[in-house]
Amino acid sequence: MVVPGAASDCTARMRTEVAIIGGGPAGLLLSHLLSAEGIDSVIIEARSQEYVLSRIRAGILEHSTVELLDQIGLGRRLHAEGHEHRGIYLQWPEERHHIDFVDHVGRSVWVYGQTEVTKDLVAARERDGQEIYYEASDTAVHDIDSDAPYVTFTDSAGRPQRVDAVVIAGCDGSFGPSRAAVPDAVRHTWERVYPYSWLGILADVAPSTDELIYAWHPDGFAMHSMRSDTVSRLYLQVPNGTDVTTWSDDQIWDSLATRLGHGQDGWTLNPGPITDRSVLPMRSYVQTPMRHGALFLAGDAAHTVPPTGAKGLNLAVADVAALAPALTALLRGNNPKPAASYSDVALRRVWRCTHFSWWMTTMLHTSGDPFDEQLQLSQLRWVATSDAGAAGLAENYAGLPIGF
Repeated sequence: MVVPGAASDCTARMRTEVAIIGGGPAGLLLSHLLSAEGIDSVIIEARSQEYVLSRIRAGILEHSTVELLDQIGLGRRLHAEGHEHRGIYLQWPEERHHIDFVDHVGRSVWVYGQTEVTKDLVAARERDGQEIYYEASDTAVHDIDSDAPYVTFTDSAGRPQRVDAVVIAGCDGSFGPSRAAVPDAVRHTWERVYPYSWLGILADVAPSTDELIYAWHPDGFAMHSMRSDTVSRLYLQVPNGTDVTTWSDDQIWDSLATRLGHGQDGWTLNPGPITDRSVLPMRSYVQTPMRHGALFLAGDAAHTVPPTGAKGLNLAVADVAALAPALTALLRGNNPKPAASYSDVALRRVWRCTHFSWWMTTMLHTSGDPFDEQLQLSQLRWVATSDAGAAGLAENYAGLPIGF
């Protein structure tokens, strides 16, 4: 419950235990987990609720993510409308191989868009009466090195607001104020910018495959994913700086057909109306520490991975799954140790997923170097024909247990 406080000026002032910056899946899930422990929070989100509920993001949920959503009572619609996949296809010209995750590691994945996860979390927070400020501007973090941190922002009606809290959770992505609030003197960053991007489309056409296809091709990587029985999600490797308007629908479908192997062993790619298209730059980024003073970072506020390994949303969930009990121990158990070790615990998984995402990306995207091409094909053959290689991919893609 938010407790109003007196303000000495025109700023409205409130008090809570955890001020959460960011109303995406990480912030919403954290609020939900804290609420289950009787811990109050306020969520501050820069975008409108409509934007948050409609933005197109990741579509693959790890086994551990699904387990967690089931445990907290948010898996009903996922199981009714999502699609469980046993594995993926790896492909290069004239060859396509199925990697069965269940056979290798006993864990599957689910196709269920981040948009749908967000809808479920928003509905749960609204049922609980959660305080969420959408369309907040000028959000800033203050006094995180003190015992009295606070967040200021301007609400959607133009009124200045202040939230006094015990701790602040930065779940506001790569460009929010939380990441920048960690002092330069203690902040360390690692970054890899990849020399290619993805041109992604949504199309109103039934998927041409039962499970995702990851295709290496001399013209560049391609991927066939899906959102539902009637909506397909597909990607093409393109140069950085590509203008999406320079690609016609016919060019997109022709390139996808070539790279995905239309006609190979009788398989066909079915085109359809393109309803959305965008270009996604690719990079790996890690910032440490993920905790400084009263500020805790989670999700893209601390790290970004290329989407090839399907780790972005799942890594944010894993962060929050570690952060929620750490804050519960701090605020309810008077035990600061889990909070003190949160950054180290979370970064163990962050670096594992960062490596896997880099490995998948560099194995499948062409660079124009003939030597690299032969190494990539050798690696693909090994993964597709070696039980050990396939099991390594399966373990990482389907997801390590929460708490790894």
